[in-house]
Amino acid sequence: MKKKIIITVALLALAVLIYLQFKAWRTFDWHSFFQQTEGVNLGLIALGVAIIHFDYYLRALRWKILLRPVCQTKATTLLAPTMIGFTGMALLGRPGEFIRPFLIGKKVKLTMSSQLAVWVVERLFDVGAFATIMAVNILISPGLKDLPGFAGGAGRKMFGVHVSAFSLFQGFSLALLVGVLFASFFAFRVRRNPARVSGFTERLFKPISPKFARGLAQRVHTFGEGLNTIQDAKSFFQAFGLSLFLWITIGATYVCVMHAYAGEGSLTISQALLLTGASVAGGTLQLPMVGGGSQLATIGTLVGIFHFTKELAISCGIMLWLVTFMSVIPAGLILAHFERVSFTKLEAESKVEEEKALAKTNTEA
Repeated sequence: MKKKIIITVALLALAVLIYLQFKAWRTFDWHSFFQQTEGVNLGLIALGVAIIHFDYYLRALRWKILLRPVCQTKATTLLAPTMIGFTGMALLGRPGEFIRPFLIGKKVKLTMSSQLAVWVVERLFDVGAFATIMAVNILISPGLKDLPGFAGGAGRKMFGVHVSAFSLFQGFSLALLVGVLFASFFAFRVRRNPARVSGFTERLFKPISPKFARGLAQRVHTFGEGLNTIQDAKSFFQAFGLSLFLWITIGATYVCVMHAYAGEGSLTISQALLLTGASVAGGTLQLPMVGGGSQLATIGTLVGIFHFTKELAISCGIMLWLVTFMSVIPAGLILAHFERVSFTKLEAESKVEEEKALAKTNTEA
């Protein structure tokens, strides 16, 4: 019931965003849109797709590193389930997210619960690396403050002092960087003694709600056990380095796609990383096959910060979504055929295994 409410709220929010965008763009010039889209450099688009496919290998390599404590395997062995898993996400949306750990578990003959632990740690590396890159990019790239959306004295008054829009943005980035450092310290403490930290968490929140405190403590304990997938300092720095490289290459993909618009949409790597951040933030509202949040956030940033025309921004937003999110589908479907797997069956099976893994974790805790 709770899950249905969350999905309904997300869909309503997405519908409102779409309505507001198209209401504001009733004067949209469709002729200009098609003219700009038809003129893209297909070679640069293909290069962007190639970089994104290389990123799937980087993800498989990182998963291999996180499997070291329990299994020795090759990144090439994990590449097919990785690409099939991302294809499942593109086709099915968030319900297909657990296909990848399920398939990898079957491939290397490990339990779903062990792969869910790896998946959680992988997410942590993604969030940490992404937040670090975004924060450092904004703090050390003075050229960003000259973007049209930041220039011209835009901002607001705070405590009687006018603060520019870019200064607010820098403040948010600094807070993000501090948050990453705090989360890293917390993760380190949890990894050293999951039972102690989960016990402290339960005692802290028990006066508010005993049920909530117990559930949160169980999740903290599971999180701590999952961090044991990091074998040693060498594995940590390898995984974090790969995560940084992965997000930088995603930024390079954005550069390729934007340069494909014959100079009209050209961005520097610093500007592309800023746009990547907006796209990732918008991706939290996503529908199967049609996306939604990612494109709207990208388009809104291109119009509001970069002052692109609506037609060019929409064309770029759709093209970026196709390259970074949907381009895996052909390869994923081919690999799924050779692996003899069905996406509808995989979704159901992975969901069952996920519930079993969570039930087992709750019982052990």
